[in-house]
Amino acid sequence: MFRATPMMRVRAVILERDERAALENLGNLGAVQLTRAQHEVELPRTDHGVDQRILRYDRLRLRIEEVLRLLEIPPAGGVELPEAMTIDEIEMRLQTMEGDLTELLDLRRAYRQRQRELAVLCQQVEGYRDLDIPLDGTDHYSFLHFVTGTIPAEHFEDVRTQLGRDTALVTLPAEKGRYPIIAMTTRGQSGALDEVLQRAGFQKDVLPVQEGATADSLCSEKEKEQARLDSELSLTGVRIRQLAEEFSPELNRMEATILTELGIARAQQSLGRTDAAVLISGWVPGHKSADVTRVLKEVTSGRCVVETLEPGKTEDVPTLLDHSRLMRPFGMLMSSYGVPNYREFEPTLFVAISYILMFGIMFGDAGQGAVLAGFGITALLKGKTEKVRDAGVLLTACGSSSVIFGVIYGSVFGLEYFKHYALWHDPLEGDPMGLMYGAIAVGISMISLGLILNVINRFRRGDVIGGFFDKFGLAGILFYWGVLAMIVFTKFFETRGLMTAAMIAFLGVPIVAWILKEPLEYFLRHSHGDDAEHTFANAITESFVGAFEGCLSYLANTISFVRLGAYAMSHAALLVAAFMLAEQVKHLAGGSLWNIIVIILGNIVAIVLEGIIASVQAARLEYYEFFGKFFSGNGQAFEPFRLTGNSRLKRS
Repeated sequence: MFRATPMMRVRAVILERDERAALENLGNLGAVQLTRAQHEVELPRTDHGVDQRILRYDRLRLRIEEVLRLLEIPPAGGVELPEAMTIDEIEMRLQTMEGDLTELLDLRRAYRQRQRELAVLCQQVEGYRDLDIPLDGTDHYSFLHFVTGTIPAEHFEDVRTQLGRDTALVTLPAEKGRYPIIAMTTRGQSGALDEVLQRAGFQKDVLPVQEGATADSLCSEKEKEQARLDSELSLTGVRIRQLAEEFSPELNRMEATILTELGIARAQQSLGRTDAAVLISGWVPGHKSADVTRVLKEVTSGRCVVETLEPGKTEDVPTLLDHSRLMRPFGMLMSSYGVPNYREFEPTLFVAISYILMFGIMFGDAGQGAVLAGFGITALLKGKTEKVRDAGVLLTACGSSSVIFGVIYGSVFGLEYFKHYALWHDPLEGDPMGLMYGAIAVGISMISLGLILNVINRFRRGDVIGGFFDKFGLAGILFYWGVLAMIVFTKFFETRGLMTAAMIAFLGVPIVAWILKEPLEYFLRHSHGDDAEHTFANAITESFVGAFEGCLSYLANTISFVRLGAYAMSHAALLVAAFMLAEQVKHLAGGSLWNIIVIILGNIVAIVLEGIIASVQAARLEYYEFFGKFFSGNGQAFEPFRLTGNSRLKRS
């Protein structure tokens, strides 16, 4: 429970002729993370053009995905596909498919472009329908001059007054403070007409030029063309859907084949090889090592040598966290900070307990907690994806914690009635300092646990100096617990005259140990010839800075947990504010209804706003005050070799 899944180093030597079959079976098994062993660089390598094949497969994959996207073909899912195609067959068939599809897509694009052009033409003359305006162009008439456009409504009367009898003016209903107009006069009076209109703020409408057509006939003609284009687009859509139905089995088969070939080619990059043999090296979970050995021996008919070894102390081992369904959401919460090192303590259980506890303290309301738990149970039972179900587990756990603390606080949707039945009291009533002290007690417990886990991790890695002298090692435990003892039992030490001895033991000894840590590590590294650039002066400086930081960090980290009590009080204060506002609206018409609405809205705001705040603050305390003591987060997640084509992996 408190360690990552035990891993084994697996090495196998097989004949080159068995390479593909071995990789296919290992890819289907999905239990080996392929790596290159350190000594493999000494092996002569035979160039099989792997890089070129990967480039070719990747390009084909992108082309297939583009055709699938354009045809809107869903993933194959678990449907059984026909046998794989060769790469040459895929390229030839894909080229034919792309040609057929491109022809239809270009045709659809042309139809849509023409539709947009027609829409613009009709929009230009829409306002002048039923007026039989000719569209031959202004230069078509030898003796007449006419213009179309709009003028501001406030200048309309001035324009009509200034125009003479030899000018015809037709107005249309005003739109957005402007009058559309049609003005016509003789060629000789065109200048005077244009001058009057320009002074009035005239904006000219440029009508399309269509010889022999009018606004009405143009719109009628273009509407008919629009209808024809709609029909053509519909037929084109049917043909594209027919192509999708026809191509779907082949495209899914192509994609599966390419993904398989791509996976095998990438796996081959990690293999050591000679002219006749191939060396497979990687990591496998301990409980899967026997399966890997069996598969390799079966596929090679015994023509192989397989060995599994315990990890060396200096090897970088990938981390596999095999969480149960209940622990998985909290493992994801931890992984957001980082992956634990293979040799580190695996703290998911402690993360789950502390996160749920802190959320409940800050969000203590039985009614609102029951709402969260209800949403969580619904997501857990009805969720269609793993992420939704994991969120359901998290909501159910946090909501249940809120219910428990709601009973302690006597808070049920903030209603005053239930406060009389509190096991303790509301965070805003009684003794708020008691809540703060409780929050600090939670912080002391979590920090102390982090220190203990850090000591365990240090000794597991063989870091004896760090285990004893690190600011979060045994020296840090002595400092932290000693200072706490001096604060809590001050009178005990003073009455017995032990305060000076306590200060030397609990303050002096740890600080000296912190100062000695870097110089000791400096001499140890240099005795092994490591880290030649790191000077003794740097080590001394880092020691004093680390000691100073250690003294401050313990105080800051402990005080940081006061936020648990502060946010519990702010949650209660938000509900009090909602009820105060509800009292004020009682005096309005329909006051009782408004009173209920305000209370409901206040609770909804509290659930959403305070729920987000409590979850973020709990995560912050986990990451900075708890993880910072022992958790490096520099581990490497276990990523087994899988052939996604064979597993029919769905595209996201």
